[in-house]
Amino acid sequence: MPKETKTRKVAKKETGGKRKKDPNAPKRGLSAYMFFANEQRDKVREDNPGIKFGEVGKLLGEKWKSLNEKQKTPYEAKAAADKKRYEEEKAAYTAGGDDDEEEED
Repeated sequence: MPKETKTRKVAKKETGGKRKKDPNAPKRGLSAYMFFANEQRDKVREDNPGIKFGEVGKLLGEKWKSLNEKQKTPYEAKAAADKKRYEEEKAAYTAGGDDDEEEED
């Protein structure tokens, strides 16, 4: 005789995946490299017409590595200021909670 199989209901786990990002949340601060890249990207494209997207990034990375500390200082200052801005906006966002939504109406 075959064994009796026990049947029990197993609760399905929610497979929600990632949470939806709040569109009202503050944007993260940019790094020093990103400030540099944003400033230099057009110049790299002008110097190398017809360059592929990935090659632009490689050239920007090489240029960034070749900079000395003195040349990186203005970009690092911008990054520090942007980080401070982000932290202030994040603190206001988390403290305010849902208050921002009511003001928009």
